[in-house]
Parts: sequence; structure tokens; C-alpha cells
Amino acid sequence: MSIELLTFLFFLSLFFFLFSGLPLTFVLGGVSIIFLYFTWGPDALYMVAAQTWGTMEKFTLVAIPLFIFMAMVLERSGTANDLYEMMYVWFGRVRGGLVIGTLVICAIFSAMCGISGAAVVSMGSIALPSMLARGYDKRMAVGCINSGGGWGILIPPSVIMILYALISGESVGKLFAGGILPGLLLLTIVSIYVLVRCYFQPHLGPALPSDQRGDWGRKFKALKAIILPVSIVFAVLGSIVYGLTTPTEAAGVGVLGSLISAAVYKKLNWNLLWESSIRTFRLTGMVMWILFGAYCFTAAYHSMGGTHLIEKVMTYVPGGPWGTIIFIQLLLLVLGMVLDPAGIMMITVPVFLPVIKAQGFDPLWFGILFIMNMNIAYMTPPFGFNLFYLKAICPPSVTMADIYRSVVPFMLLECTGMLLVMFFPEIATWLPNKFFGG
Repeated sequence: MSIELLTFLFFLSLFFFLFSGLPLTFVLGGVSIIFLYFTWGPDALYMVAAQTWGTMEKFTLVAIPLFIFMAMVLERSGTANDLYEMMYVWFGRVRGGLVIGTLVICAIFSAMCGISGAAVVSMGSIALPSMLARGYDKRMAVGCINSGGGWGILIPPSVIMILYALISGESVGKLFAGGILPGLLLLTIVSIYVLVRCYFQPHLGPALPSDQRGDWGRKFKALKAIILPVSIVFAVLGSIVYGLTTPTEAAGVGVLGSLISAAVYKKLNWNLLWESSIRTFRLTGMVMWILFGAYCFTAAYHSMGGTHLIEKVMTYVPGGPWGTIIFIQLLLLVLGMVLDPAGIMMITVPVFLPVIKAQGFDPLWFGILFIMNMNIAYMTPPFGFNLFYLKAICPPSVTMADIYRSVVPFMLLECTGMLLVMFFPEIATWLPNKFFGG
């Protein structure tokens, strides 16, 4: 059987079972084992066992449950409430100020927790009712939370980055450093959009009345809310950048910081620890089984010679190497509309990364582009995860149609940010080269 036909049947089977509703890990692992068996015989099953065992031995994997646990604790610690109060008194006097403040808090939360859902749920519960009560346009309010909440996978620490590093062989520390400037770029682009639009359309984000803005004493008192979050961010990222800890050890530092934060807010109790631990076990188990299935997929596809076929096919994409990059990003955007970002990464990174390296592109830069694309996938209809997180906590006045419509301008803004990183790679590579050497 030719490699072309084998590849067609392989991916046809993969997407058929995915769209039939079967869990991703069973599809990745099951299809891979079947094709390995019929192409290489029973001995190929030893390859599956070896791949799985090799994955279990990776020390970097320990960071995944630690960062997830940190996010679960921070979500319940009360940190977000004080951050919102600080944002309320400092930004409220500006048109669209509550939206800007919410975006800033989403960025801070992203730099503490490493997953997408924590900031979405926290800000959806705290900031959204306040903005709606003060006459903010519901689509503007929902759209900013949807956009900013997704930065948890781009602004380090990021669980998705750790998974990308495990598949690609890139340095977790370099990926973390590479995500900082693109994350700040997206915060800047979206904030400018909100300020400009609310300046010309004040009804979308009216400034707070003067009696609700707070005096300077209240403003400076509110600043104490950023002490713990900034301390956690500096402890986690600073320890990695200055070579004091590995990313895995830094995750342990972050867990300690989240527990201290919960204790300061008098929320540290057995119930919080129990709920955070159970959710961590569930999410970690899901991630690990997907990872095992992905390694089986990689083994099967490489053993069939699929990488060489993809490289050959990519030569027919018009525009040369840059045409290939643009084609891949467009394909990822389409996949992001219907598949889970982690699943997209498991399926596509082993296929596309050899092509990227063969054409002379920096795999670290491609990794940041990939993460930015997955960030957009979290907010893209019809199946973006953040859309459903929001619907679960929005008041009845906000319909699913409102949520879908709210994402359009923010999705275009994030695509603009991704294009800037694509054509100015230094945005993603300067800090890694600065801290870790190029």
C-alpha cells in the first residue's frame, strides 16, 4: 500500500472517530495501534509501550499537576476580588476603564495560573455583573473576558507550553520567556481598541460617576491587592529566568505562593484543598492520557513515513516557506473552530514541526505562533472552550448568540497580534535569547 493511501486512510479514520464523539485519547491511541499492527506487525506494540514508558519518565511532567493545582487554589483564594477592587478605583474614571482593568487582571491571573479557564470563570463571576450593572455594552464586556481569559496559555507559566515542549523537544524556560512579549502585545492591542472605540462610542463603556471613583487614599490603599499576585509571578518566572529553579521546581514555588495567598485571604481550609485536589487529578489525568495517545500517534505516523510525505506536499504550497507558514496557521485556525486546542497540538505538531525545521524556521518562534493560534481557538465559535465557560456563568440577559457575536472584533485583534509576531519574530525570540542565549 502506498504511503499516500496509507496517510489518507490514517487521517480519515482519525477525524471520523473524533467527529463521532469518541474521547480524543482513545482515538489517538486506538487508531495508531491498529495502523501500527497492520503495517509493522505485532512487534510494533512494543513501540507503543516504549513510547508510553518514556513519557512517564519525563521529569517535566511533574509541572503539569502543580501548575493546575496552583490555578485551582488561586481561583478560590479571593485574590481576584481584591484585584477587581483595585482596578475599579483606578480605571473607573476612564471610558471603557472597567474593560481595560478586566483585561489587566486577566493578564495578571494568566501570569499566575497557566490555564485558560481560571481567569474566564473568575472575571465572569466578578467583573461581568459589575460592568453590566454600570451600563457597559454586554458584548464588549463578554468579549474582553473571553479574549483576556485565553491568555493563560500564552503568558507564562503555561500548561500548554509544557505539553508543546514535551512533544517538540524545545526548552520550557525559553518558551515561557518567548510568551511574555506576545502576551503584553495582545494586552496592548486589545486595550487600545477598547479605549478608541469607547472614546467615540461612550455608551459602550461609560465612565463611572465622580462619586464612585474613589479618592487618592482609597486608590493607594487598593494597590496592596497586587502585592501577592506580583510576588507569585516574580517567584515563578524570576526563579526560572535567573536559573534558580527548573520550570518544574518553579511550579512547586507557585503552589506555595497560591497556598500563602489563600491563607492571607482566610480561605485556606480542607474544603478548598479537597476541591482543588480533585479537580487537579481530573484535569491531569485527562492531559496525561491525551499525551500517551499523542506519543502513540507520533510513533505510528513516523513509522509509516508520513513526515516525508507532508514535507513533499508542502513544497506544492505557493509562496515558498512563508506560504507554508501562512497555510499552517490558516489550517490551525480552522481546526480550532471544531477541536480542542490540546488535541490539535498533539495531532499537528509532530506533523508540522519537521517541515518547519526543514525550511529553516526557528521552532521556538513557531511554538509561540502555535500557542497564539490555540489562544484564538479557545474563543472561536462554535466550540471554543471559553464560550461555554462564559455561558455557564453569564446572567440570562446574555445569550449564546451574544457571546458568539462578541468574539468577532477580539478574534480579529488577536489575529493581528499573531501576524505581528509572524512578521517580526524578535517579539517572540528576543527575551529567550536575552535570558538563555541564542
